[in-house]
Amino acid sequence: MNVIETSIPDVKIIEPNVFGDQRGFFMETWNQEKFEALVTGKPTQFVQDNHSKSKKGILRGLHYQTENTQGKLVRVISGEVFDVAVDIRKNSPTFGQWVGEFLSAENKKIMWIPEGFAHGFYVTSEDAEFVYKCTDYYNPNAELSIRWDDSTLDIAWPITEDKKPLLSEKDKNANEFSIKTSI
Repeated sequence: MNVIETSIPDVKIIEPNVFGDQRGFFMETWNQEKFEALVTGKPTQFVQDNHSKSKKGILRGLHYQTENTQGKLVRVISGEVFDVAVDIRKNSPTFGQWVGEFLSAENKKIMWIPEGFAHGFYVTSEDAEFVYKCTDYYNPNAELSIRWDDSTLDIAWPITEDKKPLLSEKDKNANEFSIKTSI
């Protein structure tokens, strides 16, 4: 496994070792000891796995929870997405900064997004299946959204100006980013 640093030190890109031949491929997608030693440097427990499928042009996020904050280990098993993590930790030196990465079934990259980040992704392929492990349980009563197009964050989504993303009602009504967004 190769761990790549990002502009936000706590967010990591993981390139798993992939062994392939004419029959297909094999890769280890999760190893507790390696993850803790190479990525977090501390004990990390996952309690929930999620799987979503979305069509091209769907944007999900930017979501976070004010309670039961979740670290997420995310990857794509079909298609491609542009995945984004926004630091909303009030006392962080990278507060309000974001990291974006193309994750795909082809490149097999995995992204670690620790607790204290808002998360979202935009589907760039015809459809995509997105799977992720969470360090805490989903709490719908504590979930909030930040506008995907917030001018303060100025995220460089790979979206053409003539095509707006497809959003859920919750994401259409998301909040602007501000100091009150922090956790």
